Amino acid sequence: MSAAWRALRALRLRLLGPGKELVGTDQFGNKYFRVPQHETRAGQIIPERRFVEAVNRQAYQYEMGDFPIEWEAWIRKKRKDPPTIEEILRNENYREEMKQKIKDVAEKDKLLQAKEYKEGLVAEPVHTQIKGHASAPYYGKKEPSQDPTSTASTFQPGSWMPPGSESSHNK
Repeated sequence: MSAAWRALRALRLRLLGPGKELVGTDQFGNKYFRVPQHETRAGQIIPERRFVEAVNRQAYQYEMGDFPIEWEAWIRKKRKDPPTIEEILRNENYREEMKQKIKDVAEKDKLLQAKEYKEGLVAEPVHTQIKGHASAPYYGKKEPSQDPTSTASTFQPGSWMPPGSESSHNK
């Protein structure tokens, strides 16, 4: 009977290919699978496939950072072996330590800059605000007022001349 089961299994593998194998899970409950390299009936070699079944997620809801970096690297075949829980926790602790060190260094740097500004060792940065676009004729200057100017009390019909037209009118 075992020979018959082996024959049926071999036939199923030949027709359908191997099934997915559970490789591991992460701390969020996501499951990681692989389908090993196999050969089709036609002789075509199908490379190994790696994928994740996310907990409570649809494919379109995936966002970067939802999966641990180590598992992401395994899925993208940047690493051969799947990560261990110990490795993931060790790397997470290291990242948290680095975030704290960065925060401390930035705080020390801010205090040092403030001290240097106070002692006059370093000039404080100038905070300029330039409005508009560089191609505008008033770039860096005060923008023209958006409020309309009225000449209602001084307007005389027929008195307005376009700029530059007086010189051509006097000739």
